[in-house]
Amino acid sequence: MSKEFIPAAKPIVGDEERRAVDAVLVSGMLAQGAEVASFEQEFSRVLLDGRSTVAVNSGTSGLHLGLLAAGIGPGDEVIVPSFTFAATGNSVALTGATPVFADIELDHYNLDPDHVASLITDKTKGIMPVHLYGHPFAADRFQALADEHGIALFEDAAQAHGASLNGRRVGTFGTFGVFSLYPTKNMTSGEGGMVSTAEPDVERRLRLLRNQGMEKQYENELVGFNARMTNLHAAIGRVQLTKVEGWTRTRQDNAAFLTEHLENVTTPAVADGAVHVYHQYTIRIEEDRDGFAKALREQYDIGSGVYYPVPNHRLPSFHRTEELPNTETTAAQVLSLPVHPSLDQEDLERIVTAVNALAGAGA
Repeated sequence: MSKEFIPAAKPIVGDEERRAVDAVLVSGMLAQGAEVASFEQEFSRVLLDGRSTVAVNSGTSGLHLGLLAAGIGPGDEVIVPSFTFAATGNSVALTGATPVFADIELDHYNLDPDHVASLITDKTKGIMPVHLYGHPFAADRFQALADEHGIALFEDAAQAHGASLNGRRVGTFGTFGVFSLYPTKNMTSGEGGMVSTAEPDVERRLRLLRNQGMEKQYENELVGFNARMTNLHAAIGRVQLTKVEGWTRTRQDNAAFLTEHLENVTTPAVADGAVHVYHQYTIRIEEDRDGFAKALREQYDIGSGVYYPVPNHRLPSFHRTEELPNTETTAAQVLSLPVHPSLDQEDLERIVTAVNALAGAGA
């Protein structure tokens, strides 16, 4: 059995990506241009059933600019999960609005619609759940809740390229949806983000906000940002886009193998009608999760990840006092195992053997 280390995540970048970058370098057109426009169109066609997209320099920028384009600002509240990466809450705070942290449900670790309903006030202007780990949140329930209260639904789809619910792609439910293109995501542009929207006014404001508030040079209509994606990054993303669907099938096959063979741990649940794309394959270790992860690495040369060990409302940057019991419990127990497309059958069997041995010893 090979003892080569198995990383928790592994970006896949090959000769095609390098040739695409070289072509941009040779062209001399390095900043935002034709490559970015083509990437936007192709991303829309492949992953969003034609919904318009706007490329930006990161997923966080996409969330921030999306909220601004949707009219979120000081005095507003947007309900978000605490159990996610801090960018979700940060993006709300950066608009001057207040992120209101809600608890999650324990089956899929996504925002709990019932708890969200209890937090809606006359200041609430939107709900921004996360399709966490690549599993779609209950979009139908959140849309009904938003419609009932006259507020907006926004999608943080940073981890969910290609996921769907009842045949509908994530990123096509809310006022906007945001995908991250960070190197460890299911596809990458090196760094970057993509914002989807079906609302022409929101799309136009997004395009203005990412480019210093101007459509025509020196005719600044808004106070904006430099959040543009470069042609270099778009060139990488265009190549990756031709591969992501195949990589997703491999992730799903790898996840199915682990689910079938793992013992004495709680494996990921998939909701009826949901297509999970397994950005993370996350199990639950009820006793000494950190010790389990340490043993997995030191005894078996297998990496893993804890996403996320500190709930956002407990971070020094927010320092809130809410009691979110499901969030606290989950943060102490989750552990994500490798399912990336670089794994072979021997790697998968090693992971199963290691996890079952450690879980059996602790049973």
